Amino acid sequence: MDVGGVVIRAAGGDQGAWRELVGRYSGMVWAVARAHRLGSADAADVSQATWVALAEGIGGLRAPERVGAWLATTARRECLRVIREGRREALTAEWHSVPDVDERWRPEEVVLRTDRDDVLWRAFGSLGERCRRLLGLHAFAPELSRAELAGALGLAGSGLSKTKTRCLDVLRRRLAVMGLPEEAAG
Repeated sequence: MDVGGVVIRAAGGDQGAWRELVGRYSGMVWAVARAHRLGSADAADVSQATWVALAEGIGGLRAPERVGAWLATTARRECLRVIREGRREALTAEWHSVPDVDERWRPEEVVLRTDRDDVLWRAFGSLGERCRRLLGLHAFAPELSRAELAGALGLAGSGLSKTKTRCLDVLRRRLAVMGLPEEAAG
């Protein structure tokens, strides 16, 4: 998915693009608020203020493809504003019952993963159609046997492994050119 394109479509009023942005980043915005130990009501206020800020400023984003980082930064600033204003809920003896934020949803992790995924999808999109189909089927339909995969792609069974290896090599080289080392690709 080209995040920059989704942002541009959302700026133009495309409701589907807005749903895509909210679906992709709402968990991260919420996690930023909860990482600041805000109560549910304040976290909801931060989330709402963050999305309102995006709605008001989406047309002026200098780097639409980095909207995830923009949202994380905006949510963090909103959290700090709420804390400064003293609206944070007082911790009680029950504060320990609030679950810690899952490491996968820490703002830094989400931004890094989002950036990595954007690079990966751009590299994947630059592959030829045969490679995109092969790697896509292999990743999203792992239950297919080698024969079924080869048949779906119109390849001889013996050519499947060689083609897959070649496609993965091309993808690795493109990721390296785009600055994503192989170990970061996950």
